[in-house]
Amino acid sequence: MKKIDKTLLLTIIALSIFGIIMIYSASNIWANYKFNDSFHYFKYQLVFFLIGIVILQIVSRIDYKVYYKYANVILLSCFLLLILVLIPGVGSIRNGSRSWFGIGSLGIQPSEAAKIGLIIFSSKYLANNNDYLNNNFKGIIPLLIIVLSIFGLIMLQPDLGTGLILLMSIISILFISGVNIKFFIGGGILGILGIIFLIIIAPYRMNRITSFINPWNDELGTGFQIIQSLYAIGPHGLLGTGYLNSIQKHFYLPEPQTDFIFSIIAEEFGILGAIIVVGLFSILLYRTVRIALNCTDLFAKYLVFGISFQLIFQAIMNLMVVVGLIPVTGVTLPFLSYGGSSLLISMFSIGIILNISKNI
Repeated sequence: MKKIDKTLLLTIIALSIFGIIMIYSASNIWANYKFNDSFHYFKYQLVFFLIGIVILQIVSRIDYKVYYKYANVILLSCFLLLILVLIPGVGSIRNGSRSWFGIGSLGIQPSEAAKIGLIIFSSKYLANNNDYLNNNFKGIIPLLIIVLSIFGLIMLQPDLGTGLILLMSIISILFISGVNIKFFIGGGILGILGIIFLIIIAPYRMNRITSFINPWNDELGTGFQIIQSLYAIGPHGLLGTGYLNSIQKHFYLPEPQTDFIFSIIAEEFGILGAIIVVGLFSILLYRTVRIALNCTDLFAKYLVFGISFQLIFQAIMNLMVVVGLIPVTGVTLPFLSYGGSSLLISMFSIGIILNISKNI
C-alpha cells in the first residue's frame, strides 16, 4: 500500500480554499442585501468544505472495489432519486429547473450523485465486457440505453448542462476503452441532431443561442449575464482590481458566487488569477491521468479516467461560458463555485481516486 497522491490532495484543497475566499468576495454585497449577512454564502461553503474534507478522508480509506460490487445498487438508487425529484411536492424548482430536494434553505441535487453513479456503473460494465466493445449490439448499445435513460430524466428537469457533462464523461471512457472510431462518428452526428432538437423544443435555449451570437441585441435580457461577465474579465490587466474590489458584483452580474465566479476572479486578480485557476485544474488533470495510466485493473482505470474527464470537462464548459465561447449552460466551476451538492460529490469523487492511487 502506497501513500495517497499528496500533490492531487493539495491541489484540491487549494482550489476549494481559494473558492471559499472568492465566494465571500463575490457574494458579500448580494448576501448582505438578501439575508442581511454578508458572510451567508461564505459560512455555508465553509461548512460544506469541512464536511467534504471528512468525506474525502473516509472515502480515500474505502477499498475502491466496493463500488464495483455495489455499482448496480448505486445506479438504481440514482435512477430512483432522479424520478422522485420530478414529482411535484417532492422535488423543488430553483432557477427554472425541478432538480432539487429542498431541506430548509439548503438543497440537494440528485443529478450530481447520478454523474458519479453512472461513471461507476459504466466502468464496471466496460471492464466486464471488454471483449465485446467492437460489437455495438452486445457491447455498446445496452450501456447507451442506460446512459440515455439517465440523460432523459435529467433533461426532464430540465438541465442541459449537467446532461451534457454526464454524456461527455461516458463518451470519454468509451474512447479510452478502445471502441471503434466509427461509433463516435455516427454518435456525433446523432448527438448534434439531438442537441438541435432539444434547442428547438425549448425556446429559452434558442434565446441563449441568439444571445451568444450577439448578446448586445438584448443587452438587458438574454445577453445581460455574458455582457456583464465580459466587462468583469476584459479590462483589468495582469493583476486586476484587487481582492474585494470587484465592480460587477454590485448587482451587475447576477449571483456571481455560482456559475460566474471565474469572472470575479479574473476581475479582482486579473490574468494572473485566471492563470492560477487554469494551472490548478491542469495539475488535477495531469495527476489523475497519471494515476489512471498506472492502473492495471480495468475497472479502476476507467473509473479514474471518467471522474477526471468529468471534472475537467465541467471546468472547461464553465470557463467557455464566462468568456463567451459557448452559450450559457448553468454549469458551475468545480471546487470554486458556491454549492454544497457539487462540492461534496466532487470531494467524494477525488476520495475514490486517492484510494486507487494507494493501490496501484
